[in-house]
Amino acid sequence: DPTQRWLRGLAAMSQQLQQVHPNVLAKILKQRTVYQNEEIVVIDKPYGLPVHGGPGIKNCIADVLPILAKMLENMKAEPLHLCHRLDKETTGVMVLARSKEAAEKVRVLFKTRQVEKIYWAIVLGDPDPVEGVVEIPIVEKEVQSHQSHYKMTLAPNYRVRPEDGRVVKTRRTRHAESAVTRYRRLAAASACSLLELQPVTGVKHQIRVHLAYGLGCPILGDHKYSHWSKLAPQKLPELTLRRLKLEQSKARHLPLHLHAHRLCLPLGQPLDFVCKPPLFFQKSLRKLELDIPKD
Repeated sequence: DPTQRWLRGLAAMSQQLQQVHPNVLAKILKQRTVYQNEEIVVIDKPYGLPVHGGPGIKNCIADVLPILAKMLENMKAEPLHLCHRLDKETTGVMVLARSKEAAEKVRVLFKTRQVEKIYWAIVLGDPDPVEGVVEIPIVEKEVQSHQSHYKMTLAPNYRVRPEDGRVVKTRRTRHAESAVTRYRRLAAASACSLLELQPVTGVKHQIRVHLAYGLGCPILGDHKYSHWSKLAPQKLPELTLRRLKLEQSKARHLPLHLHAHRLCLPLGQPLDFVCKPPLFFQKSLRKLELDIPKD
Protein backbone atom coordinates (compact mmCIF):
# COMPACT_ATOMS: atom_id res chain seq x y z
CA ASP A 1 0.00 0.00 0.00
CA PRO A 2 1.59 3.29 -1.14
CA THR A 3 0.25 5.31 1.81
CA GLN A 4 1.69 2.84 4.32
CA ARG A 5 5.02 2.85 2.47
CA TRP A 6 5.06 6.64 2.45
CA LEU A 7 4.36 6.87 6.19
CA ARG A 8 6.87 4.14 7.03
CA GLY A 9 9.47 5.93 4.89
CA LEU A 10 8.92 9.13 6.85
CA ALA A 11 9.28 7.40 10.22
CA ALA A 12 12.41 5.66 8.94
CA MET A 13 13.87 8.96 7.75
CA SER A 14 13.33 10.45 11.18
CA GLN A 15 15.09 7.44 12.76
CA GLN A 16 17.91 7.62 10.22
CA LEU A 17 18.61 11.21 11.20
CA GLN A 18 19.25 9.83 14.70
CA GLN A 19 21.59 7.10 13.41
CA VAL A 20 23.76 9.01 10.94
CA HIS A 21 27.23 10.30 11.77
CA PRO A 22 27.18 13.97 12.92
CA ASN A 23 29.22 14.89 9.80
CA VAL A 24 26.49 13.43 7.58
CA LEU A 25 23.83 15.34 9.50
CA ALA A 26 25.80 18.59 9.11
CA LYS A 27 26.07 17.87 5.38
CA ILE A 28 22.29 17.40 5.15
CA LEU A 29 21.77 20.77 6.89
CA LYS A 30 24.33 22.39 4.58
CA GLN A 31 22.32 21.18 1.57
CA ARG A 32 19.24 22.70 3.19
CA THR A 33 20.80 26.16 3.60
CA VAL A 34 18.53 28.76 2.00
CA TYR A 35 20.47 31.94 2.84
CA GLN A 36 23.68 33.12 4.47
CA ASN A 37 25.49 36.39 5.06
CA GLU A 38 28.20 37.45 7.48
CA GLU A 39 25.76 37.46 10.44
CA ILE A 40 23.27 34.64 9.90
CA VAL A 41 22.65 31.29 8.21
CA VAL A 42 19.07 30.23 7.41
CA ILE A 43 18.20 26.54 7.00
CA ASP A 44 15.11 24.60 6.00
CA LYS A 45 14.73 22.32 9.04
CA PRO A 46 13.87 18.71 8.17
CA TYR A 47 11.04 16.73 9.79
CA GLY A 48 11.81 14.65 12.89
CA LEU A 49 15.08 16.33 13.84
CA PRO A 50 15.22 17.81 17.37
CA VAL A 51 16.85 21.20 17.89
CA HIS A 52 18.18 20.29 21.37
CA GLY A 53 19.48 17.07 22.90
CA GLY A 54 17.71 15.11 25.63
CA PRO A 55 17.07 11.56 26.86
CA GLY A 56 17.19 9.09 23.97
CA ILE A 57 18.34 11.74 21.48
CA LYS A 58 21.60 10.95 19.75
CA ASN A 59 21.60 13.65 17.08
CA CYS A 60 20.26 17.19 17.26
CA ILE A 61 20.88 20.47 15.44
CA ALA A 62 22.65 22.10 18.42
CA ASP A 63 25.33 19.38 18.48
CA VAL A 64 26.36 19.70 14.83
CA LEU A 65 26.57 23.51 14.68
CA PRO A 66 30.40 23.55 14.96
CA ILE A 67 30.72 21.05 12.05
CA LEU A 68 28.15 22.92 9.94
CA ALA A 69 30.01 26.22 10.48
CA LYS A 70 33.24 24.66 9.16
CA MET A 71 31.47 23.18 6.16
CA LEU A 72 29.91 26.52 5.26
CA GLU A 73 33.03 28.64 5.67
CA ASN A 74 36.42 27.13 6.21
CA MET A 75 38.21 25.07 8.79
CA LYS A 76 38.58 28.02 11.19
CA ALA A 77 34.93 29.02 11.47
CA GLU A 78 33.54 29.55 14.98
CA PRO A 79 30.45 27.44 15.80
CA LEU A 80 27.03 28.68 14.76
CA HIS A 81 24.53 29.68 17.46
CA LEU A 82 20.83 28.93 17.91
CA CYS A 83 18.53 31.98 17.89
CA HIS A 84 15.12 30.32 18.39
CA ARG A 85 13.63 26.82 18.43
CA LEU A 86 11.23 24.70 16.41
CA ASP A 87 9.61 21.49 17.67
CA LYS A 88 11.21 18.23 16.55
CA GLU A 89 8.28 17.51 14.17
CA THR A 90 8.01 21.05 12.80
CA THR A 91 9.66 21.77 9.44
CA GLY A 92 10.75 24.99 7.74
CA VAL A 93 12.58 28.28 8.22
CA MET A 94 15.16 28.32 11.01
CA VAL A 95 17.72 31.06 11.71
CA LEU A 96 21.24 30.38 13.03
CA ALA A 97 23.80 33.06 13.89
CA ARG A 98 27.51 33.16 13.07
CA SER A 99 28.53 34.85 16.34
CA LYS A 100 27.30 35.34 19.92
CA GLU A 101 26.63 39.03 19.17
CA ALA A 102 24.55 38.25 16.07
CA ALA A 103 22.64 35.56 18.00
CA GLU A 104 21.86 38.03 20.78
CA LYS A 105 20.68 40.60 18.22
CA VAL A 106 18.31 38.07 16.60
CA ARG A 107 17.05 36.78 19.97
CA VAL A 108 16.15 40.33 21.00
CA LEU A 109 14.17 40.74 17.74
CA PHE A 110 12.24 37.55 18.57
CA LYS A 111 11.72 38.60 22.18
CA THR A 112 10.47 42.08 21.28
CA ARG A 113 8.13 40.58 18.65
CA GLN A 114 9.77 42.28 15.68
CA VAL A 115 10.09 39.01 13.76
CA GLU A 116 7.09 38.12 11.62
CA LYS A 117 6.54 34.34 11.59
CA ILE A 118 4.06 32.67 9.26
CA TYR A 119 3.25 28.97 9.68
CA TRP A 120 1.06 26.67 7.63
CA ALA A 121 -0.88 23.82 9.23
CA ILE A 122 -3.35 21.25 7.98
CA VAL A 123 -5.99 20.87 10.70
CA LEU A 124 -9.03 18.68 11.29
CA GLY A 125 -12.33 20.52 10.97
CA ASP A 126 -13.08 24.10 10.07
CA PRO A 127 -12.33 26.99 12.43
CA ASP A 128 -15.26 29.21 13.33
CA PRO A 129 -14.86 32.05 12.51
CA VAL A 130 -12.58 31.29 9.53
CA GLU A 131 -10.24 34.14 10.48
CA GLY A 132 -9.39 35.65 13.85
CA VAL A 133 -7.14 35.85 16.87
CA VAL A 134 -6.84 33.32 19.70
CA GLU A 135 -5.72 35.11 22.84
CA ILE A 136 -5.75 32.64 25.73
CA PRO A 137 -2.92 32.19 28.26
CA ILE A 138 -1.12 28.83 28.31
CA VAL A 139 0.29 26.84 31.23
CA GLU A 140 2.00 23.45 31.62
CA LYS A 141 0.01 20.88 33.62
CA GLU A 142 0.36 17.28 34.66
CA VAL A 143 -2.33 15.06 33.18
CA GLN A 144 -3.46 12.43 35.65
CA SER A 145 -4.35 9.35 33.64
CA HIS A 146 -3.25 5.71 33.49
CA GLN A 147 -0.05 7.16 32.01
CA SER A 148 0.85 10.38 33.83
CA HIS A 149 2.33 13.00 31.51
CA TYR A 150 2.77 16.75 31.09
CA LYS A 151 1.03 18.90 28.51
CA MET A 152 0.68 22.57 27.76
CA THR A 153 -2.94 23.64 28.13
CA LEU A 154 -5.18 26.71 28.18
CA ALA A 155 -5.54 28.84 31.30
CA PRO A 156 -8.40 31.17 30.27
CA ASN A 157 -8.98 34.47 32.05
CA TYR A 158 -12.77 34.08 31.75
CA ARG A 159 -15.32 31.28 32.01
CA VAL A 160 -19.07 30.89 31.56
CA ARG A 161 -20.91 30.30 34.84
CA PRO A 162 -23.15 27.23 34.36
CA GLU A 163 -25.91 28.40 36.71
CA ASP A 164 -26.76 31.63 34.83
CA GLY A 165 -24.57 31.65 31.68
CA ARG A 166 -22.75 34.83 32.74
CA VAL A 167 -19.11 35.37 31.75
CA VAL A 168 -16.98 35.77 34.85
CA LYS A 169 -13.29 36.41 35.38
CA THR A 170 -11.31 33.44 36.69
CA ARG A 171 -8.45 33.51 39.15
CA ARG A 172 -5.20 33.91 37.30
CA THR A 173 -3.29 30.63 37.05
CA ARG A 174 0.22 30.88 38.42
CA HIS A 175 2.96 30.44 35.79
CA ALA A 176 0.47 30.93 32.92
CA GLU A 177 2.03 32.82 30.00
CA SER A 178 0.03 35.13 27.78
CA ALA A 179 -0.26 33.70 24.27
CA VAL A 180 -1.63 35.25 21.07
CA THR A 181 -2.05 33.50 17.69
CA ARG A 182 -3.54 35.02 14.55
CA TYR A 183 -5.07 32.56 12.10
CA ARG A 184 -6.79 32.57 8.72
CA ARG A 185 -8.21 29.76 6.63
CA LEU A 186 -6.62 29.39 3.19
CA ALA A 187 -8.55 26.32 1.98
CA ALA A 188 -11.08 23.72 3.21
CA ALA A 189 -11.89 20.21 1.90
CA SER A 190 -12.15 16.57 3.07
CA ALA A 191 -13.18 17.60 6.63
CA CYS A 192 -9.84 19.46 6.94
CA SER A 193 -8.55 23.02 6.52
CA LEU A 194 -5.25 24.59 5.55
CA LEU A 195 -4.56 27.48 7.93
CA GLU A 196 -2.05 30.30 7.86
CA LEU A 197 -0.89 31.09 11.39
CA GLN A 198 0.98 33.99 12.88
CA PRO A 199 2.09 33.45 16.46
CA VAL A 200 2.51 36.90 18.03
CA THR A 201 4.00 35.41 21.23
CA GLY A 202 6.33 32.42 21.44
CA VAL A 203 5.05 30.05 24.15
CA LYS A 204 6.01 26.36 23.96
CA HIS A 205 3.57 24.39 21.73
CA GLN A 206 1.45 27.55 21.44
CA ILE A 207 0.08 26.96 17.92
CA ARG A 208 -0.75 23.32 18.66
CA VAL A 209 -2.58 24.16 21.91
CA HIS A 210 -4.47 27.18 20.54
CA LEU A 211 -5.67 25.17 17.52
CA ALA A 212 -6.60 21.98 19.40
CA TYR A 213 -8.11 23.41 22.60
CA GLY A 214 -8.95 27.00 21.58
CA LEU A 215 -10.46 26.40 18.13
CA GLY A 216 -11.22 22.68 18.39
CA CYS A 217 -9.18 22.06 15.23
CA PRO A 218 -6.14 19.92 16.13
CA ILE A 219 -3.28 19.76 13.64
CA LEU A 220 -3.30 16.67 11.41
CA GLY A 221 -0.88 14.19 12.97
CA ASP A 222 -0.76 15.92 16.37
CA HIS A 223 -1.30 12.87 18.56
CA LYS A 224 -0.25 14.73 21.71
CA TYR A 225 -2.88 17.47 21.60
CA SER A 226 -5.80 15.64 19.97
CA HIS A 227 -7.00 14.41 23.37
CA TRP A 228 -6.56 16.07 26.73
CA SER A 229 -6.82 13.15 29.15
CA LYS A 230 -4.87 10.47 27.33
CA LEU A 231 -1.96 9.78 25.01
CA ALA A 232 -3.64 8.11 22.04
CA PRO A 233 -3.50 8.29 18.24
CA GLN A 234 -5.59 11.02 16.65
CA LYS A 235 -9.13 10.03 15.63
CA LEU A 236 -9.66 11.07 12.00
CA PRO A 237 -12.97 11.76 10.23
CA GLU A 238 -14.14 9.05 7.82
CA LEU A 239 -13.77 11.34 4.78
CA THR A 240 -10.21 12.33 5.72
CA LEU A 241 -9.20 8.67 6.11
CA ARG A 242 -10.73 7.84 2.71
CA ARG A 243 -8.92 10.67 0.95
CA LEU A 244 -5.60 9.81 2.62
CA LYS A 245 -6.22 6.10 1.81
CA LEU A 246 -5.53 5.33 5.44
CA GLU A 247 -7.08 3.07 8.05
CA GLN A 248 -7.77 4.52 11.50
CA SER A 249 -5.56 1.79 13.03
CA LYS A 250 -2.60 3.25 11.11
CA ALA A 251 -3.37 6.92 11.95
CA ARG A 252 -0.71 6.93 14.67
CA HIS A 253 1.96 6.98 11.92
CA LEU A 254 0.72 10.28 10.52
CA PRO A 255 3.33 13.04 10.94
CA LEU A 256 2.58 16.47 12.39
CA HIS A 257 1.55 18.81 9.55
CA LEU A 258 2.99 22.07 10.89
CA HIS A 259 5.43 24.04 8.75
CA ALA A 260 7.33 27.29 9.41
CA HIS A 261 6.59 28.72 5.97
CA ARG A 262 7.92 32.24 6.16
CA LEU A 263 10.00 34.48 8.39
CA CYS A 264 10.65 38.23 8.07
CA LEU A 265 13.68 39.44 10.00
CA PRO A 266 14.40 43.20 10.33
CA LEU A 267 18.19 42.83 10.47
CA GLY A 268 19.59 45.98 8.89
CA GLN A 269 17.26 45.80 5.90
CA PRO A 270 14.20 43.53 6.21
CA LEU A 271 15.09 39.95 5.20
CA ASP A 272 12.30 37.69 3.99
CA PHE A 273 12.72 33.89 3.91
CA VAL A 274 10.27 31.35 2.51
CA CYS A 275 10.51 27.53 2.63
CA LYS A 276 8.15 25.34 0.64
CA PRO A 277 6.33 22.69 2.71
CA PRO A 278 8.06 19.28 2.74
CA LEU A 279 6.97 16.60 0.28
CA PHE A 280 4.78 14.71 2.77
CA PHE A 281 2.88 17.96 3.51
CA GLN A 282 2.42 18.67 -0.21
CA LYS A 283 1.24 15.08 -0.76
CA SER A 284 -1.35 15.43 2.00
CA LEU A 285 -2.58 18.71 0.50
CA ARG A 286 -3.05 16.98 -2.87
CA LYS A 287 -4.77 13.92 -1.40
CA LEU A 288 -7.10 16.07 0.70
CA GLU A 289 -7.73 18.36 -2.29
CA LEU A 290 -6.66 21.43 -0.35
CA ASP A 291 -5.45 24.00 -2.85
CA ILE A 292 -2.08 25.52 -2.04
CA PRO A 293 -2.35 29.30 -2.30
CA LYS A 294 -0.01 30.87 -4.84
CA ASP A 295 2.54 33.01 -3.00
